[in-house]
Amino acid sequence: MKKFVIVGLGNIGSEYKNTRHNIGFNIVEALAEKYKGTWETSKNSYKSVIKIKGRTVVLVKPTTYMNLSGKAVKHHITSEKVNLNQIMVATDDLSLDYGAIRIRGKGSAGGHNGHKDIISTLGSDQYPRLRFGISSDYSKGKQVDYVLGKWSADELMDLDDLIEHCVKAIEAFVFVGLSDCMTKFNKKNKRNV
Repeated sequence: MKKFVIVGLGNIGSEYKNTRHNIGFNIVEALAEKYKGTWETSKNSYKSVIKIKGRTVVLVKPTTYMNLSGKAVKHHITSEKVNLNQIMVATDDLSLDYGAIRIRGKGSAGGHNGHKDIISTLGSDQYPRLRFGISSDYSKGKQVDYVLGKWSADELMDLDDLIEHCVKAIEAFVFVGLSDCMTKFNKKNKRNV
């Protein structure tokens, strides 16, 4: 029986709740809710252990803030005794259209501070990640305000369905592996499926 660690990146605190930068938290929270997982305090994080068709999946929300996410990721990789190919990190991505997702098995940080810290802490960029598009629809100099801003009314109309699409992608990663998951979910965004 394989074990998986799924990390959703975000920032703790009520002021960050329902912001674009916290989509990783929203995705793992949706997984926990679907499989009736409960959250508990762990080292540098909250965690919830669920079963998906007999496979153990450890869901993680780091409590270190985005820029220090590597501590929590490294702790759970070590304590759960998993390899890098058994984890997936879910984050927001400015370079993708809103709602589009991209799944990769490795790669650079792409300007994302959470990935920068994970890569630096692990000494490797060879881990799967799910990037959720938040688009780059902001004025010059307003990137931080946009990323840390709340979802617009238009975005909220689709958000639950888009999060469910990410849940299905993670289930596919657990069931059929990274390659088949990428083939199925990198083709189109949720609106076109």
